[in-house]
Amino acid sequence: MTEKNEKTTHFGYQTVAEQDKASLVQGVFTNVASKYDVMNDLMSAGLHRVWKDAMMDWLAPRDGQRLLDVAGGTGDISFRFLKRAPGAEAVVLDLTESMLVAGRQRAEAEAMDTRLDWLVGDAMALPFESNSFDVYTISFGIRNVTRIADALSEAFRVLKPGGRLMVLEFSQLPNPGLQKAYDLYSFNVIPPMGQMVANDRDSYQYLVESIRRFPDQETFADMIRGAGFEQVKYRNLSFGIAALHSGWKL
Repeated sequence: MTEKNEKTTHFGYQTVAEQDKASLVQGVFTNVASKYDVMNDLMSAGLHRVWKDAMMDWLAPRDGQRLLDVAGGTGDISFRFLKRAPGAEAVVLDLTESMLVAGRQRAEAEAMDTRLDWLVGDAMALPFESNSFDVYTISFGIRNVTRIADALSEAFRVLKPGGRLMVLEFSQLPNPGLQKAYDLYSFNVIPPMGQMVANDRDSYQYLVESIRRFPDQETFADMIRGAGFEQVKYRNLSFGIAALHSGWKL
């Protein structure tokens, strides 16, 4: 139970103390780290790869840029960024060390070692000076942050003037019939799949619930604007199962 005057937030469909959410999220990703990439392929039938490539297409990485990939986990976004811009650099930051360990074990990590750093850190309190990065990305991670507005403010702070924010996140389908079908799949297939593949039903139940608690596309775009970003736009992917949001620090 939380005390009467204690700030609360959601952890999936549960209400928890704000101060407890980060450790609960960390527990989820510690549990699933070794099977995270496999489960991503299974849950999305490989679509997450298409979405991440679409993110790179819109982002158009360039040599000389410095990327901060927050909630970067096993490195998928940073690897793609550096492949497209061999003269760029990237920092993968994640709250959960075991996710970073899994990323460093991937073959791409060794090949990109001189251009890639891995760091444990919190999206709401980034360990970097202001105006340090050209690009900030967060992929399927911002819905797990305790205070999303704080994370967006930190993104704005660490970006250089002219820097770009890009968020890839699960979103809401505008078609009620498609949303219902997607909900049936999510709640009835993904948690049992998590139990079978990762021996962890509860973590994947949370992940499904967290998607439903995340703001819709327009609401999230307004949150990005509220953090100071301009030229905020979004693109739906796969009918809105996921969405890309883009904003600029001008």
